[in-house]
Amino acid sequence: MDDAFSPATPDNGVLFELAVTKAWLRQMIVGLTLICRSPYGGVVEFLRDVLGLPVSVGCVLDVIQAATREASAINQGQDLSRIRVGLHDEIFQGATPVLAGVDAQSTHCYLLAAERRRDADSWGVHLLDGAEQGLRPDDTIADAGQGLHAGQKVAWGDTPSHGDVFHIQRQCEGLATTLSRLATGATSRRKTLQAQMGRTGPRGPDRELATQLALARQCEARVNWLARDIWTLVHWLRHDVLVLAGSDLATRRELFDFIVAELAAREPEDARRIRPVRVALQNQRDDLLAFAGVLDDKLAGIAQAHAISEPLVRDACVLHRLPSTSPAYWQGWNRLRATMGGKFHTLFDAVSRAMADTLRSSSLVENLNSRLRPYFTLRRHLGNSYLDLLRFFLNHRRFMRSRRAERQGKSPRKLMTGHGHPHWLTPFGLGPLQPRRA
Repeated sequence: MDDAFSPATPDNGVLFELAVTKAWLRQMIVGLTLICRSPYGGVVEFLRDVLGLPVSVGCVLDVIQAATREASAINQGQDLSRIRVGLHDEIFQGATPVLAGVDAQSTHCYLLAAERRRDADSWGVHLLDGAEQGLRPDDTIADAGQGLHAGQKVAWGDTPSHGDVFHIQRQCEGLATTLSRLATGATSRRKTLQAQMGRTGPRGPDRELATQLALARQCEARVNWLARDIWTLVHWLRHDVLVLAGSDLATRRELFDFIVAELAAREPEDARRIRPVRVALQNQRDDLLAFAGVLDDKLAGIAQAHAISEPLVRDACVLHRLPSTSPAYWQGWNRLRATMGGKFHTLFDAVSRAMADTLRSSSLVENLNSRLRPYFTLRRHLGNSYLDLLRFFLNHRRFMRSRRAERQGKSPRKLMTGHGHPHWLTPFGLGPLQPRRA
């Protein structure tokens, strides 16, 4: 049994030989920095302890700076005209804002720049630079940042900028969670006082303690009522108003206004927490619901192309809200198929594609932020040259896995251009890659 699982080659046997050249060592330095996210000191330690090669931090820095220059030149020479929907957001490293832009379709990052301010001038300059590379998307999605929207208007004129539902949903859910925690605390306080009342003994309940318990019960009832109502409103907002598979724009606006009015009615109960959320919703209504107007136009076009009434097309859209494993989904599916006949499958596929192409959030920038964060934490200060290197690396590195099958094994650049490219280490002039071992 032991022999069956023993390796064929002993641990000290030679598996293969490797020619260590200066170019290979430079590959090692760049790979350790970007693939392994190693700080410069870690690279020095690895080369010293594993390869027995003493190098200085300055030597490592020289190699990275040479790679950075090549990466910057390649970034500036890319054609960005294929990008149709841009996602914009601001990432922060400490107090430093980093302006970020990502292609919604390919996840290609076309903007990553650290600035002292995030005003209209900063955004406008970078978007104009992108326009010189062909960047002029049909529309963009961004949060409510005033500088971001103002800068886009200066650079790109009337290019539509839709609201980002991701951030506002997170803000609303944060409010609901906070109020729920307050309600839990009020219940705990009431139970504590109630337990104290039960331990008063033969002297009877203390009058002051009884007063505190009565007030605690009133507070518990009020806070629980408020938390329950806010959670209900947030649930409606998420699942009935801002959901992709939902009603038409006019109906969503009515529901949205109703939710804002109900928040305003409850605002006196906790104005410090509710008012910022209510004001944010009220000011962003049209931007947040812009995606619904885009989807309405697409569904109307599908109805006209297939000679099917718009209500039936809307029913096919709303059916996407249900999981495909539920009986209700297949009951609705069979009902629509019986109504539409042979047109159903073609129409249903067209609706699915239209919904997949209708974006509501800039969450891909948050995904980019999560990938950048390990690199940011290694440095106190961010320079745009280093950000250029990170942008090049992330755009040319192939996805090892993805929820979307069409992205697996491909890089964002290949997804954007439709053409393959050499391995990301090759453009740095660091020599050929090692052959793959069996």
